[in-house]
Amino acid sequence: MDLSGKVALVTGGSRGIGRATALALARAGADVVVNYVRNHEAAREVVQSIQALGKRAVAVQANVGVPAEVEALFAKADEAFGPLSILVNNAGTGTLKPLAEVTVQFWNETLQLDLTAPFLCTQAAARRMAPRKYGRIVNVSALGALTGIALDGPYTAAKAGLIGFTKSTARHLGSHNITVNSVCPGPIYTDLGLGLPEEMLAGAAARSALGRVGTPEDVADTILFFASDYSRHVTGQTLLVDGGIQMP
Repeated sequence: MDLSGKVALVTGGSRGIGRATALALARAGADVVVNYVRNHEAAREVVQSIQALGKRAVAVQANVGVPAEVEALFAKADEAFGPLSILVNNAGTGTLKPLAEVTVQFWNETLQLDLTAPFLCTQAAARRMAPRKYGRIVNVSALGALTGIALDGPYTAAKAGLIGFTKSTARHLGSHNITVNSVCPGPIYTDLGLGLPEEMLAGAAARSALGRVGTPEDVADTILFFASDYSRHVTGQTLLVDGGIQMP
């Protein structure tokens, strides 16, 4: 797998799945724009790790749920490395909260980052990819989008919406040789995943055909497939990365 000469942007790239994805793309040869919103030191560490691999990297702070910040992010990516080839919409949030405790503000804040942000970034990326007739867009949804999460209605709704958005944009952008796919991780050992109750993680491992909870690298390698030309004839698809918890 060779991504030499490709430029990738990973939202939420300073930790967890985003960090693992940024490093996987760099190992395959891509230059990487690492987006983050708060943890500058973590983003800087990812950049240094990529540079140690001999590839170019830059960290850019931006809240990808805010249109003006998305425009600034993509402008900085253009300035740093030139035309964008790969976008990974990874940034997201989720908090367990019973339905009765979900406020409109909480609902809107969750959808802003988990659904509006991928829309804004995909729109900005498509404007750059379409004239060049090439692009790979990968959205990070969640297993809960397919199965439902009892105590996380806003997150479930946003991630399910992201699957629909993946299909719509795949159809719309296909004529420009831009593929759009999504991955649905099950429980993963990330900051977000480790915030889940221990009994939930243990239950997930027990339901997995492989008998374990996933790692960020498990998801990153799947994203790498969709970001590469190995998946050139695959678009609008959703791939579960859950160790066999759910088998559609």
